[in-house]
Amino acid sequence: MSYTVALTGGIGSGKSTVANAFAALGVNVIDADIIARQIVEPGSSALRAIAEHFGPDMILQDGSLNRRLLRERIFASPVDKSWLNGLLHPLIHQQTQREIAQATSPWVLWVVPLLVENQLADKADRVLVVDVSVETQISRTMQRDGVSREHAEKIIEAQATREARLAVADDIIDNNGTPDEIASDVARLHAAYLQYASQAVSKENP
Repeated sequence: MSYTVALTGGIGSGKSTVANAFAALGVNVIDADIIARQIVEPGSSALRAIAEHFGPDMILQDGSLNRRLLRERIFASPVDKSWLNGLLHPLIHQQTQREIAQATSPWVLWVVPLLVENQLADKADRVLVVDVSVETQISRTMQRDGVSREHAEKIIEAQATREARLAVADDIIDNNGTPDEIASDVARLHAAYLQYASQAVSKENP
């Protein structure tokens, strides 16, 4: 099993920018959001189960998941949200483990936006948090998604707090500045993670 570093951060923190910087250094990146989309692709068993539970209007004419309607349903019903998590989380976990096992880089970056919310910090060897101020989150989310300040604030309120994320962090990248400024942090951490991964291998194979 590859040495795994979990990358997390709130909306608008710049997780993708950081992940792409590590990928450019040859690190295999496994993104929980991408896996979550893949397991509900048209024709999948998970999508069929969702349609059976919530009704056929959960599937759009092109056969894909009606994400907007599903979000509305689970937002309004904790019971439905719990049912959906019970269906999807094991499937996401299985696919994640498969991809980690297939990784070819000395260590892998596991991008998990909801790491704290879903209590997954102990599933990784190390946790890296991309940290920005709440004001930076709001302005970036408004600019990127074209939403109102109120909408951005509601999304942030629904996520784990900045303090809760920092509490599980082994490493932190301050991303309040420009994308160029994180390059040195990424290079420094990559060197450290290569060393940690090498040490882990040595322990497994004394």
